[in-house]
Amino acid sequence: MTLTPNLTLRDVRASDLAAVMGLNNTAGSSILPMDAPQLNHLYQHADYFRVAEVDGHLAGFLIALRDSAPHASSNFQWFRGHCEHFVYIDRVVVGDLHRGHGLGRTFYADVQSYAEVRSPNLACEVFLEPRDDVAVLFHGIFGFHEAGQQVMPESGRRVSLLLKELDCHAFVRDAYPDGLPALSWLTPRDLPDGEPQLRAAGRA
Repeated sequence: MTLTPNLTLRDVRASDLAAVMGLNNTAGSSILPMDAPQLNHLYQHADYFRVAEVDGHLAGFLIALRDSAPHASSNFQWFRGHCEHFVYIDRVVVGDLHRGHGLGRTFYADVQSYAEVRSPNLACEVFLEPRDDVAVLFHGIFGFHEAGQQVMPESGRRVSLLLKELDCHAFVRDAYPDGLPALSWLTPRDLPDGEPQLRAAGRA
């Protein structure tokens, strides 16, 4: 595996939204298309929304939400009905020019670091119709297992619903019953609000 040089992971900014929209909607059949209102909703509510910059250019992004987030996705709602606490990976996209360099693994390691101090489970799904064997293998190697299947009413496509138990969460929960310590790397994302973000997404 060749790691991409000059790589930076950071929280998304309003000025990134047009590029995020472009990456998402040119990613192919493994990623559902997204319109401006959907992107803006995720921008305003996703607990984890980070982008990867390579040499100053946006190379990919990952969006994840905690189980308490307002999110209408049928897959998110499936996990709500079957799992008490989780962090849900809504989507991850790596641009064509940066695939095959380990950026997906970097994103998953980072979102797991975010999740394991906050939740006992990391959740996501992969498409089975058509079957995405690259995604199935990637998630299996990363330690996910199938918790169920469903046909998404939004798209009519069957998905495999995946969970990964985060064993270290029990230690963190017991060691810090009153909340996580005030450390910079544990600071949650500042969720934006107000009209400027709506306008930014609308221009995407």
